[in-house]
Amino acid sequence: MTETHPETTEVPHAAEASAGGHPFAAAPQEYDAILLASFGGPEGQDDVIPFLRNVTRGRGIPDERLEEVAHHYRHFGGVSPINAHNKQLREVLEKELRSQGIDLPVYWGNRNWGPYLEDAVKEAAANGHTRLLAVATSAYSSYSSCRQYREDFARVLLDTGLAGTVLIDKIGQYFDAAGFVQPFTEGVAEALSEFSAAGFAPEEIRVLFSTHSIPTADAERSGPRDQDFGDGGAYAAQHQAVGAAIMEQLAAESAAQPGTEWQVVYQSRSGPPTQPWLEPDVCDRIAELPAEGVKAVAVVPLGFLSDHMEVLWDLDNEAMEAAEEAGLRAVRTPTPGVHPAFVTTVVDLIKERMQAVPADQRPRLTELGPWYDVCRPGCCENVRLGFRPAAAGLAP
Repeated sequence: MTETHPETTEVPHAAEASAGGHPFAAAPQEYDAILLASFGGPEGQDDVIPFLRNVTRGRGIPDERLEEVAHHYRHFGGVSPINAHNKQLREVLEKELRSQGIDLPVYWGNRNWGPYLEDAVKEAAANGHTRLLAVATSAYSSYSSCRQYREDFARVLLDTGLAGTVLIDKIGQYFDAAGFVQPFTEGVAEALSEFSAAGFAPEEIRVLFSTHSIPTADAERSGPRDQDFGDGGAYAAQHQAVGAAIMEQLAAESAAQPGTEWQVVYQSRSGPPTQPWLEPDVCDRIAELPAEGVKAVAVVPLGFLSDHMEVLWDLDNEAMEAAEEAGLRAVRTPTPGVHPAFVTTVVDLIKERMQAVPADQRPRLTELGPWYDVCRPGCCENVRLGFRPAAAGLAP
């Protein structure tokens, strides 16, 4: 993807090679720390409602409605696995950086629970680390998976008084980077092999690539506003492209036989019934499969980096129950987590940014990539909130 932008355009809170607004870093640049940015999750039963209040802040949702979601967390003792995953990811990322001769510490901060982004940025600044390159634990383009992180970076810098002292850039969305996709590909291959060994014909097998549903209006605004990605915007297009890349690779390797069908489905809807969200729902789709002659289904958590609550509850619990009720043999494949290929890819993405590798020399698995170092004007608007100040991108 190529795009030009006037030299005079400035990107708030950015390092010099990104401040001009070019889609990709204009020159090599140094950073002195990595900022691992994530969603966060409760660490016990008493944390659950305060955490959900943070997640839904500004929407006026009463606690009794939050309890409808809280029982997912309470089922697991009030503890989300996402924090434990991020601790592990931070550790292996620092180790991989050192193994490649990159002496950068990794600070970790969350949007909705401790350790908060504010604490991570203040800690970095106190240690003299003021040029931060952020890695968000969300691979796709949408408000909640990209722009909201960028807004939080700007908010944190302003609220802490560190704007002008600390710079924060962000690596581009990595949905089609090889090491992110590889664990999904391996999982689908293993599931198909298991189904084949059990005697299922290709036409009796379905692969469902599942990701978090979002409001249709927000999905349509995902990605740059001057590009047409079709229904569902960049968010849906990116998932569709990655699913196709996985199945094409497996077909080329004869791991997926002709006749094996697949599609992208959605999960974890949380909006009011009157508000359109991306569909079809994964459980609804599973219920329809027997009538289509399907006897086995592989559910692939394509939109998720790790086994956090939406995977453990919505897929391992609800989707597997739906498959059992439908009389289907079902497998939920792994997320990338701390798969070595993914960790290596994150370091590769960091090096691409530091070295200002030209876009045409950044290998990706789909025609949509590589995604931008600097988010484009009007990217990933939230319909309800509009555009708020954000780092790592051009103003609308």
